[in-house]
This record gives sequence, C-alpha cells and structure tokens, in this order.
Amino acid sequence: MSDRDRKPPFRRGGGKPFEKGRKFARPPGRRDRESSPDGPVILYGWHTVSAALANPERQIRKLFLTENAARRLADENIDTRVLPEIVRPSVIDQRLGPDAVHQGMLAEAEPLPSPDIDALPQEGIVLVLDQITDPHNVGAIMRSAAAFAVKAIVTTARHSPEATGVLAKSASGALELVPLVTVQNLARALTELNDRGFMTVGLDSEGTEDLGAVALQQPLALVLGAEGKGLRQLTRETCRVVARLDMPGEIKSLNVSNAAVLALYIGAVRLGLMK
Repeated sequence: MSDRDRKPPFRRGGGKPFEKGRKFARPPGRRDRESSPDGPVILYGWHTVSAALANPERQIRKLFLTENAARRLADENIDTRVLPEIVRPSVIDQRLGPDAVHQGMLAEAEPLPSPDIDALPQEGIVLVLDQITDPHNVGAIMRSAAAFAVKAIVTTARHSPEATGVLAKSASGALELVPLVTVQNLARALTELNDRGFMTVGLDSEGTEDLGAVALQQPLALVLGAEGKGLRQLTRETCRVVARLDMPGEIKSLNVSNAAVLALYIGAVRLGLMK
C-alpha cells in the first residue's frame, strides 16, 4: 500500500468526506446532457459548481469530482454539502461531451425557484430577454447582470434556453446571484412592469433616440431582443421607450451580450448606481 493510499479521505470543516466511487451507470444520450423541465440542472466547471455549493438555496442532488477538483475544494475550504463521488475526468467527459470545460467538477441540482413579477424590488435595473435562444449569449448576459447588480432577469418559458449546462457554464456562477423570472407571455409581463412603475426601455437599432440621451429613471427594465430579428412587434409596442445604441465606428450593431453590458453601463451611470 502506498503512502497515498494510507491517507484519510479529504474532509471539509463540518463537511462530509470524499468517496471514490464507480463510474456512471451509462453515459446519457445527447438529449440528456441538458436537463428537461422535470430533470436535474446540470452544473459544471469551477465557478459554476463552487457558486452553487455556496448558495444555500441551491439543493445539490449529486456531486462528481476528480481527485484534483476535490483537493482544490478542500484547499479553498468549500463545503461539498453532499458526499461526492470521485471519478476520472473521462467519466465526466462521457457525461458532458469532449468539448465541455468541466475542470473536474459536475453537479446535478434542483432548479432554483422563479420569483413572480410582482415580487421584484422597485429599484435598480431589471433585464428582459425577448426570445434570446443562444445559451452562450444568455449566460454571458447573466454574468454581466451579476456584475452590475441587476435585480432580476425576465425571460420566456418558451424560445429561451434552460438554466443548465452551457448556459450555466457561460454564466460563471451568476445563476446563483441573479434571480431568473420565467413568464408565459412577455408582453403581459412588460405591461405588469409598466403598471408597477418600471420604465421599460426596448433596445433596437431603429429606436427613436440614443439610450445615452434618454432620461432614465428607477426602476428601469432594459429589454433586449434576439440577434437578427430583434424585438418582436408586440414587445416594441409594450415598451414605454424604444432606444438605440449609437456608436462612432463603421459597425453599428453589437452581439446581444455585448449590447447588454453597454446598456447596463449606460443605465447604471445615468441612474447613479456606479458607486
């Protein structure tokens, strides 16, 4: 027996010991790699999983770690909260696919609860996403939202990616920081925001004025449309203001995640939130 075999399993202050276990029973098919509405949320990567472990509202079902990842969690004094299974990196590769950068960490968790529109605080900034379907873009928007202390992100139940897998990885832990409000009808949700005193501002290249020139006020809801088609007509009609992002260069449009961070910066500056 080597010295390594004689060492006791890693322990975390108050946490449970790590356990080396068997491989997954069967690598799931492609449809299983992103959770279904009734299935678990799949979280992978250091920032994503460590943020989930630090969130008391996130219920962890299972945790799979490589030995290096387990050691890193121990060094960072992060409680695993559940008894993890120690596996080889290839086992996680089989679950996620060879292109997923998982850093030896994979968690299956319960979805976080979705707040109601009428529960949102009437201050600061809220983001509203009109059928943005690319999980990389939505994840990047969530990361920017966390950086600007956005109160919530409102999105539709249909024509939007689930808060799992690639989106969660792209969000880099922001899923645990920014509430995600899922609605059935976006125009109805915008109407409710209008009724509750939110200034709803749609962002569109054909907006009547530059966002930097609009007299913004709290609470502010910035509405972003999908790349290519932009805001839907009913969404535009429901927003109180439709504004554009003027830029001095030859290219006049931005990727939606870049447009989101620029709009958030303008909004935060104009509202005096950059303190």
